[in-house]
Amino acid sequence: MAFPVQTLTQLRPILVGFRKSAGLTQAQLAARLGVTQQSYAQLEANPSAVSIERLFKVLNTLGVRMTLALGTQDASVASADPAPDADAAPAVRQPAASKRKPDAARGTTAAKKPARPAAGAARKRPATATAGKPRVSKREDW
Repeated sequence: MAFPVQTLTQLRPILVGFRKSAGLTQAQLAARLGVTQQSYAQLEANPSAVSIERLFKVLNTLGVRMTLALGTQDASVASADPAPDADAAPAVRQPAASKRKPDAARGTTAAKKPARPAAGAARKRPATATAGKPRVSKREDW
């Protein structure tokens, strides 16, 4: 049976359905994938955020084969987004002619130069790093 997927939000119910039709719990499928149940639960909750490689691993473990098919483009989408003309040059923005009056003519004063810090002023420097606990990655590499 074919399950056409046109948006990423459709992946979650499809993954849940395939897992349940295989008679597997999240923990059982996670064990087959070599990850924790929590990691698989995150993937199943938001499959649009995972890599295609991880998605393929899940689908292969479930025995699901993915087929891509070229569909016809919707007529409303095709008319709203016409194909660019190959001979058309890209639009170039022309600078506008300056219509501003000089500062004296406008009755304003010229902008002041920003104040410079004193010659002896020291710049802030980041504190030196101290040795702490080594970081342990919470992400599983699968």
